[in-house]
Formats: sequence, C-alpha cells, structure tokens
Amino acid sequence: MKGLILSGGKGTRLYPITFNRAKQLVPVANKPVLFRVIEAIKAAGIDEIGIVVGDTGEEIRHAVGQGKRWDVEITYIPQDAPLGLAHAVKISRDFLGDERFVMFLGDNVIEGGISGLIRQFADSDWNGQVVLTEVDQPQHYGVAELDQERRIKRLVEKPRHPQSNLALVGIYMFDQHIFDAVNAIQPSWRGELEITDAIQWLVDNGYLVHPYIHRGWWIDTGKPIDMLDANNRVLAELTHYSNGYVDRASKIDHLVTVEAGAEIINSVIRGPAIIGADSRIVNSYVGPFTSIYHDTHIEDSEIEHSIVLDHSRIVGVPHRIEDSIIGREVEIGYSSIKPKAYKMTLGDHSKVGLL
Repeated sequence: MKGLILSGGKGTRLYPITFNRAKQLVPVANKPVLFRVIEAIKAAGIDEIGIVVGDTGEEIRHAVGQGKRWDVEITYIPQDAPLGLAHAVKISRDFLGDERFVMFLGDNVIEGGISGLIRQFADSDWNGQVVLTEVDQPQHYGVAELDQERRIKRLVEKPRHPQSNLALVGIYMFDQHIFDAVNAIQPSWRGELEITDAIQWLVDNGYLVHPYIHRGWWIDTGKPIDMLDANNRVLAELTHYSNGYVDRASKIDHLVTVEAGAEIINSVIRGPAIIGADSRIVNSYVGPFTSIYHDTHIEDSEIEHSIVLDHSRIVGVPHRIEDSIIGREVEIGYSSIKPKAYKMTLGDHSKVGLL
C-alpha cells in the first residue's frame, strides 16, 4: 500500500497563527501535526508517501524534506487550487498507480494510530474503508447514514439537517476503483470535487465500502480550541523525560518533558507539559497542558493550558496567561512606566483578550 497525505489547505480558521505558516506544521506537544501523520503511516508499514501541497508547499517541502528522518520516501504532488479532496485523489493517480492506499488529512490527530485499520483493509476484499466517529455537531462534517445492517446508505457533505451523528474522520482507504469515481462525479455547489460524492458513487455502483466506527478520540485541528484540545490529549499520553537542566530551586513533576538544551531556573512546572529544546524558564510558573516550543524565553511570568511557538519571549507579565496560542517570535512584556497603557503591534486577524 501507499500513503497519501493532504496538506494543501490555507488554515484560515487558525488565523493569525497560520497567516504565513502551513497549518499542518503547527506543533501539538512540540511536534508538527503533519509529522505525527507521517509517523502514523510509517508505523502501519507504509514507506511510500505522497503529500498533496498547495500555497504553503515550499514550507512543507523544507520541513519534511525527502522523508529520511522517518525512513520513508516522500513524493510531492502540487494542487494548483483547493478543488476538493476527490480532486486531490484525481491528481495523485500517477503516484498511486493501481495500488491500494490510505488517504490521511494532514491536520488530523487520532488516538491509537492506523496500523490496525491498514491490516484490516489489506486483508479484506473491500474496495474502500472510511473511518467514522460520533460528533456533537455533524453539520460541520461529511456525514454517513448507515442502514440496519450497518452498511453505508448515504454520505452527505456538511448537511443542513444531518440524518446521523457519524462524521467522516479524514482517514480513508481505497483501491483503484476510486479513480473511476472521481472521474465520474461533478463539482459540488462549493465548486469542489467532494470525496463524499466519490464514495457515494462507489456505493451506488455496487462496490464495497466498509464503515469503521472509531471509538477513541479524534480531533480536526482546524480551530484554536481544537488545537488546544489536541495538545491536551497528546501531552497526557506522552512518556515524559528530562534531558535539560533543572536547578535545585525548581520543582517539576513526573509528567513534564524537558528537552535537550532547555533550562529551568527557580521555576515550577506542573504537567502534563513540555519544555522545548534550548528554551529558558526563569522565575516562572508553567501549568498543566502547556507546550513551550524550542528557543523560547519565559521569565517572571505564569502560563498554563497554552501553546507557545518558537523564538517567543514572555517576560514580566503580571497576570497568568491561559487558554492561549502564541505564535513565533512574539514578545509579551510589562512596563511599569507611567502613563500606563496597552501598547500593541498586531498582525491581521489577531485576537487579544484583556482584563
């Protein structure tokens, strides 16, 4: 089998974090989501992976390279415009050939990986397999309606009135018949070739598509609250370690990872949390469910349930920072000079909450 990762989206729901950064490269527990997807595919025994890229393709190429760090072979497939998931499959035909493949959205995080799913599909005579999970607001997803025998009856993309709460997770397995489907369907009202329409075509034409209902957690990291939720869940599952420097005046618990080159000085770190390589935490408090990426400096401040990206500085902030995602090369500080006022330089689509 081969792997196909879709990484062409702009990530507008994550602005301003993704204003000039690929959303698939935003880290969860200090590892880009796209890297986690590659690792999941590799763990399933697949070492030929195609990545569909769009406007952020150059950044993704620079970050991922040819796949040597994972011992996989990466092929990049440019998509000129975001014309739908089925369109991404269509333009990947030369890479995929007639082999079975798994398609994985590059901004999804799923509990437990996909090794079992891949084995199940590889040993079957199914023409496709889709992963479903129960969600609270199915109108925001592709939704599957099953019949009394738990077979796929109908698939609808973002229905106004969902007939079930089973959403497509963003992990699909297909054989070569999917290419007949993507060539047969027409663009939707959104102007896109919908993967739900392609799967419906397979079902309507007598091909066997197996619905697998995932019982663990799954997160589409498309919005800030989802990114924080994914960060929480991954941090809670990590095997933690300390390869950095922690002085005697500091207190960290067993649920804290301190990466190489990091320094913890006169500070308290309560896990689950991770402090990135070459970061410094001085006279500060880092609370649970916080990820501090590499080369970041935090001093005389408190932060919890947050994600801080690389090369940022948080110094002398008088109030605790919570429920936040702080981008790269951000500086947050406090000045006691009067007159007191907030001074800000904010990029497009920024969001700030003040007390």
